[in-house]
Amino acid sequence: MRDITLGTTGITVKQNAFGALPIQRDDKDTAVAILRRAYEGGMRFFDTARAYSDSEEKVGETFEGMRDKVYIATKTMAKTPEQFWEQLETSLKNLRTDYIDLYQLHCVPQCYRTGDGTGLYECMLEAKKQGKIRHIGVTAHNIEVAFECVKSRLYETMQFPFSYLCSEKEMALVQACKEANVGFIAMKGLAGGLIHNSKAAMAFISQYDNVLPIWGIQKMSELEEWLAFMDETPEYTEEIRAYVEQERKELAGDFCRGCGYCMPCPVGIKINNCARMSLMLRRAPSKAWLTEEMQAEMAKIENCLHCNQCSRKCPYELNTPELLAKNLDDYKKVLAGEVEV
Repeated sequence: MRDITLGTTGITVKQNAFGALPIQRDDKDTAVAILRRAYEGGMRFFDTARAYSDSEEKVGETFEGMRDKVYIATKTMAKTPEQFWEQLETSLKNLRTDYIDLYQLHCVPQCYRTGDGTGLYECMLEAKKQGKIRHIGVTAHNIEVAFECVKSRLYETMQFPFSYLCSEKEMALVQACKEANVGFIAMKGLAGGLIHNSKAAMAFISQYDNVLPIWGIQKMSELEEWLAFMDETPEYTEEIRAYVEQERKELAGDFCRGCGYCMPCPVGIKINNCARMSLMLRRAPSKAWLTEEMQAEMAKIENCLHCNQCSRKCPYELNTPELLAKNLDDYKKVLAGEVEV
């Protein structure tokens, strides 16, 4: 497996990194065991966030006493300098460290700059000056904001959704990062669960010599799939290329990535599940999606207020109420046996 260097940071690791969002759903012992196995298997870059409940604490417990052997990235969703410093200190405490290798402004709505009135970029510079962070990064879901951040040359890394279901725009963003020597961290390499072929996902990413994927891992069995690629990294063969093209045809058009930034819904619709139900029924064992509990969740779509809060917050500019209605109609047909899955 190739080594990847994240732009000007000098951070060089195997092209196989750990996304620590899912371990917030594990108990602490399970999470620590998974993280330690990831290290033993060769992973050295671990990405978490202040917003991921107790994920930072689990990462901190795992790597206490071996801080210099791993790279830890975390994030802040602060909107004011006061929130910035409070969250940074909390992250340092949770991670049991006195510095963070890569500190990222999380899911930014704009390209934060010096003098923009928010004070956030100035906080980043001061934190770096104090030695509390070593590198400044950003994560985004809006492609235009992402391009602006890269062009600004203010950020050492860009974290953005990237998988074999991406469009030409995302590929152009990766190229822009390469040209600007900005490290590219690929989140949602499995498209929020829509991709279930890890070999194809890894083969696609391995084409890029400037992309570091952070695989969201919750189970030891999932981890072992990625670790197996350390010694035998799949190549992007013609067979896999054909498979990917078929996947893209199946998922062409607008689809919900499940990021959840549209939530909460004022009537309690679990949009990040319900708006992609049709796809999940066909790409995963359908039984789990047809339980009484899920039927009740889907029924909430009928209470949609069409307030369009979800559409306004969607980083992919989806017509979410329309998408929800289409998924509900399809779901009812599946329940009635009119459509097979």
